[in-house]
Amino acid sequence: MNEIVVSVPSAASFLSVGLPLKLSLALGQQKVMYGTTLLGWKDHAWLICEWPIQLGHDQAIAGGTPCAVSYLRDGKLVGYRSEIRDAIILPVPLLFIAYPKTVEEMHLRKHLRVSTTEPVVLMRADHHSASESMLPGSNYFGGLLKDLSKGGCSVALVRRPAWLRSGATVRLEFELPGLGHITNLDGDREECRPAGGQ
Repeated sequence: MNEIVVSVPSAASFLSVGLPLKLSLALGQQKVMYGTTLLGWKDHAWLICEWPIQLGHDQAIAGGTPCAVSYLRDGKLVGYRSEIRDAIILPVPLLFIAYPKTVEEMHLRKHLRVSTTEPVVLMRADHHSASESMLPGSNYFGGLLKDLSKGGCSVALVRRPAWLRSGATVRLEFELPGLGHITNLDGDREECRPAGGQ
């Protein structure tokens, strides 16, 4: 699943305002990497991003300086070779980067995930009750199923119940269009995310 796909996709499929970018370039004899944020773009012309905080405003970057841009998006590592088009300091420090001719993508997940937006109920798998309809409120929690794959899923929660810790076994119940009602699906919680996250 970790094969590299090279394509020339539409901007909407690989760019979004606010996307955190990693910018790699050579300054003098040294190769450096900086974090920045994508602010916008003009199709097939340029990308505009914040001046990296780590770069002093007195450090010049010449137009034509080769660079590589990479970031994570939807479970894929996306990257492309480009060059610095221009850099301005006033009124706001910004970098202009050439729009990519091709984009390389590598899926980082073992199994491809399918996006969805279905309500889901999470239940404590270690809770024993004669009837699931009589579960105390503290032992089940509602959320939104964001994506699903053979190897796992992502669930968005408004807040995380105390019992939902990393490594906890949970039972899921949800509907899938065309497949019907899914019940008694057990799994382990692998990651801890902030409230409102996945």
